[in-house]
Amino acid sequence: MTNFTSNTYQMKRKILTFSNKISRRLSKPERKFTADLTYGMLAAQSCLLTDVVDQLHEDSKKINIVDRLSRHLDKGTPVEAAASYLQQIKKWIPSEPVIHIDDSDVVKPNGYKFESLGIVRDGSESTSAKNVYKKGYHVTEACVLTKSNSPVSIFSKIHSSSEKDYKSANTITFDAIEQGAALFGKATFVF
Repeated sequence: MTNFTSNTYQMKRKILTFSNKISRRLSKPERKFTADLTYGMLAAQSCLLTDVVDQLHEDSKKINIVDRLSRHLDKGTPVEAAASYLQQIKKWIPSEPVIHIDDSDVVKPNGYKFESLGIVRDGSESTSAKNVYKKGYHVTEACVLTKSNSPVSIFSKIHSSSEKDYKSANTITFDAIEQGAALFGKATFVF
């Protein structure tokens, strides 16, 4: 019979080791946040903060932990953490990688209080004969394939034409291409 408790702790140790590699140059509260969020999302198999908090099993009230995680999320990803993450995944990538770039959309047709909510072409309802436009956001994602053919994110941005100083979706796509080229030099880009 398999010992599931020891398997769980081994997996948690691997997750925390990876989290520590990414956050080693951050302050102690930011290192704790990175570990909590990484472990919580993987354990809960969800990105909802209430689900993440349930997996952390902390003594504080649930609302207080959600507030703490929300405050850290509002700050965005620290530059040091992003650089450490990209350096870590470079070890898993072949010398001439394949980078997949996906420009997509997220539709929020009933959203009224989302900030910078723009108008996007709804890819799931549009056809070659007619375009359907709804409220939502553009999403640009770039993933690179590892040596074991697993995709790993190297660029992810949600953007809207309603944002201040917004230029175009193409500008964001070119940023993703430049990120891949700067990281790996030679690469094959697939759109």
